[in-house]
Amino acid sequence: MTWHVLGAGSLGSLWAARLARAGLPVRLILRNRERLAEYQAAGGLTLIEDGAPSHYAIPAELPQADAPIHRLLLACKAYDAQVAATELAPRLAEGAELLLLQNGLGSQDGVAQRLPGQRCLFLSSTEGAFRQPGFEVVFAGHGHTWLGDPLDPTPPAWLDELQRAGIPHQWTLDILARLWRKLALNCAINPLTVLHDCRNGGLREHPAEVATLCAELGELLQRCGQPAAADNLHEEVQRVIAATALNYSSMHQDVAQGRRTEIAYLLGYACAAAQRHDLHLPHLQHLQQRLLSHLAARGLPLD
Repeated sequence: MTWHVLGAGSLGSLWAARLARAGLPVRLILRNRERLAEYQAAGGLTLIEDGAPSHYAIPAELPQADAPIHRLLLACKAYDAQVAATELAPRLAEGAELLLLQNGLGSQDGVAQRLPGQRCLFLSSTEGAFRQPGFEVVFAGHGHTWLGDPLDPTPPAWLDELQRAGIPHQWTLDILARLWRKLALNCAINPLTVLHDCRNGGLREHPAEVATLCAELGELLQRCGQPAAADNLHEEVQRVIAATALNYSSMHQDVAQGRRTEIAYLLGYACAAAQRHDLHLPHLQHLQQRLLSHLAARGLPLD
């Protein structure tokens, strides 16, 4: 069965290239004719791993193509996910499966609500990759991907295809705990790297600020019924900062390149959850206001 991949960004391209390398049928879905023409001029995707480039002439098409979609990896930004899923809805075959690979929380439920007849699998990944011009993607950090379905614990039959493609993965019965944990990690790291204009490792110069945020995020996770996600959060944040010390966070990259951030699905989601639970988290809320002011000063969207 063909893997359709919408989103030729870093992780979408990384998945597509590895699936194609394993001999599995893959098709990219690109957002418009201009992007499709650029891709066709490049002749496909180039995956750079350990400095060595490999080229994959993966077929590509527009969202309006006719072929039915049975399996879709939705690897676009969180703020584009619902619109993208709605646009592709007429092409989804009965019983189609969607793999939702977005940062933060909120977009997954939005997609599932718009496609009530389809199975939506939630993904959380620690893999690292970044794009370069000409449809090149650099595999920057080996990691792991967790998959799960909050409504159905039955694992899909095609997980062996991920094994063949060399995509480290695990089916989990509690994917929401993984997503909450990743949300907390992102909230503790990404906004501060933007405000201090530093690589992840630069946060080692702000230990009190990081520790205070982790304490409040731990309170939030507990109140939201996610005690496992709160366990040793500060220690893991410190490990991630050390392990990715030379990396710029995705939010820092977005701001540096004048792109819209995913603040609404990270800090925005966390602060809204705190408000729903009548939980006062002054440092987290102040961080959100500081980041919103920072984005506004640069003319970037606040949602």
